[in-house]
Amino acid sequence: MDPYLVMLSATVSYLLGSISFARIITYIWTTGKDITDHEIPVDGTGESYKVLSIGANSVSSLLGARVGTLVSIFDILKVFLPTIYFKLSHPEQPALHLIAAAFGLIGHIWPIYYRFHGGSGFTAIMGGLFVIDPIAILITSIVGLFLGMVVFRNMVVATLSWIWLLIPWLWWRANGSWEYILYGIAINILFILAMIPEVRNLMKYKGKTLEYAMGNLKSNPMGRGMLKIAEFFNVEIK
Repeated sequence: MDPYLVMLSATVSYLLGSISFARIITYIWTTGKDITDHEIPVDGTGESYKVLSIGANSVSSLLGARVGTLVSIFDILKVFLPTIYFKLSHPEQPALHLIAAAFGLIGHIWPIYYRFHGGSGFTAIMGGLFVIDPIAILITSIVGLFLGMVVFRNMVVATLSWIWLLIPWLWWRANGSWEYILYGIAINILFILAMIPEVRNLMKYKGKTLEYAMGNLKSNPMGRGMLKIAEFFNVEIK
């Protein structure tokens, strides 16, 4: 594999991934408001904390689902475009578009333009998967939701297991290709690292973890949707 192309794929994808459309669109939509100043309530306590993950969900909680969806589209595109470019331009080197997808995610989580403070990476992962394996988004999401709501009856499993399931799914779909397996492992590690600030903040609310989680879920349309699904399946949030 050409090291120059590897460096080009990683650099271009990282720089594009570092563009924070959550910040840009919020600033334009509100004529000057900074999304990082937005606060999420700790349910039923009267307390709140500044938003930590700067992405579509935080924009949705501040400006509604329509604007949050707009941010999601741009966040998907900023990873999708370099990934599809390297896949089409160098089909003989499949690792190049996987590198593009991974570094687009790295840029989204740790953007160079914003002191390395970005989002958790849900939409950035999807941007890469739309090129790598779009069916994976549908299948792993459905299976993950089923495992969380029906089998384990746990909201965390329902929300996050689709990312975990990408490792065996990509292994199966790519016939054990090491590049795809490494990509699946890499995005799981990156996502875990991206969640560390959230976990640290949660630790500050020892004894109020449920209130913290509920406030976070109720603050945005996706979270409220998950709560409705949990209610339908009679899953207790704890």
